[in-house]
Amino acid sequence: MATLKKNHIFQRLLDPFAATSGDAPEAFRYTGDWRLWGIPLLVGGIGLATGLSGWLTDAHQFYFSYLIGWVFCLTIALGALFFALIQHLTRARWSIVVRRMAEALLWTFPLLAVLGIPVLFGLHDLYHWTHADAVAADPILAGKTPYLNVPFFLARLAIYFLAWSLVAYHLYRNSLLEDATGDPGIAARQRKVSALGLAVGAVTTAFASYDLLMSLDPHWFSTIFGVYVFSGAFMSIHALLALCAMTLQATGHLRGIVTTEHYQDLGKLTFAFVVFWAYIAFSQYMLIWYGNIPEETLWYRHRLTHGWEAHSAVLLAGHFVAPFLLLLSRGAKRSRLFLACICVWLLAMQWFDIHWLAAPVLHYEAATIHFLDIANGLGLFGVVLAAFMYRLGRHSLVPFRSPGLDESLHFENA
Repeated sequence: MATLKKNHIFQRLLDPFAATSGDAPEAFRYTGDWRLWGIPLLVGGIGLATGLSGWLTDAHQFYFSYLIGWVFCLTIALGALFFALIQHLTRARWSIVVRRMAEALLWTFPLLAVLGIPVLFGLHDLYHWTHADAVAADPILAGKTPYLNVPFFLARLAIYFLAWSLVAYHLYRNSLLEDATGDPGIAARQRKVSALGLAVGAVTTAFASYDLLMSLDPHWFSTIFGVYVFSGAFMSIHALLALCAMTLQATGHLRGIVTTEHYQDLGKLTFAFVVFWAYIAFSQYMLIWYGNIPEETLWYRHRLTHGWEAHSAVLLAGHFVAPFLLLLSRGAKRSRLFLACICVWLLAMQWFDIHWLAAPVLHYEAATIHFLDIANGLGLFGVVLAAFMYRLGRHSLVPFRSPGLDESLHFENA
C-alpha cells in the first residue's frame, strides 16, 4: 500500500492533475492520435541518427550544426514562454483557445536542457574563448575572461534553464489546477507569476543569446542582440501556434473552437513581428555601419563576402520583404492554406537566420549549408515537436474553466 501511494505521488509530480482531461467537454478532448507525435519522432530520430554519423566523420561541423538546430528549438520554446506570460498579463481573451498549445510547449525546457548536452562536449570546437593559448595572446579575450570562462558559462546555462523551467512549471500547473477546480483566484496568481516571469525571461534570454550565439565571435558586440533574438522567437511561436491548430483541426480536434478570427489574429501578430524583426535588424546594422568600429563592422563583413552576401540577401527577402507583402492583406491572414504556407516558410527562415548568425564563424571563406545542418535541425525539431504534441494530448486542448473562455469562443475581429 505504501509503495502504491509513493508511486501515485511520483506520478502526480510528473503529470499533475492527469485526470482533468476527462472532465473537459467533449469538444476539447484529445482522442490520442499517435501520428501527431509518432511521425515527428520518427523524423527526429532519423535526423539525429544522420547527424551522429556526421559527428564520427567531422566533429567540428557537427557541433556547429547541432548548435544551430538546438538554438532554433530553444527560440521556439522561449517564444511560447513569452506568449503565455503576455496573455496572462494583458488578460487577453481572444487567445484562450490557443493558449494551452503554448503552455504545452513550455514542457520542452527540461528536454532541451538534456538535448543541449552535446553542445557542452563541443565547447572547445565552438567557442574561441575556451582556448587558453588564444586568450593569452589576445588582450581583448583576456579582458573578457571574468565572464567568458567555462565554469561560469556552465553555471549561467544551468541558471537559465532552471529559471525557464520553474516559470513554465508554475504557469502550466496553475492552468491545469484551474481546469480541475475552477478556482477564480488562479487567474490573479497567473498574473503575479507572469509579472515576475516576464522580467526573468527578458534578462535570461538576453544573456543566453549573448552566451550561445554572440560569443561565437567574442570580439563582436551588440547591445541590441538580445532583442533581435527575441523578435525572431516571438514571430516563430505565432506561426507555430497557427500550424498546430490547423494540424489538430485536420485530425478532427478543435473544429469550431479555433476559428478564422483566431487565425487572423495569429496572422496579424506574425506579420507584426516580421516587421519588428526587420526594424531591430536594420537598427543593429545601421548603428554599427554609422559607428564604423572595426570590432563591430568585421562581423558584418564576414556575412557580406565570400558568398555569404547571397545568404544575407535571401534572409532580407525571405524573412521580411516577401512575408511582409504576402501578409499585408486581410484575406491572406484569413486563408488557412495560404497562412499555413507562410508560417512554414517563416519557421524555415527562423532556422536560416540562426544559421546566418553562427555558420560564418566556421565557414568564413565559403558560404555553405552543410547536410549536417539540415539533419540536426530536422532531428532536433522533430524530437521537440513530438514531445510537445504528446504533452498536448495529456490534458484538455483548451483551458476550459478559464475566465473569458466564452468570449474567446465567440471572438470576432473588429
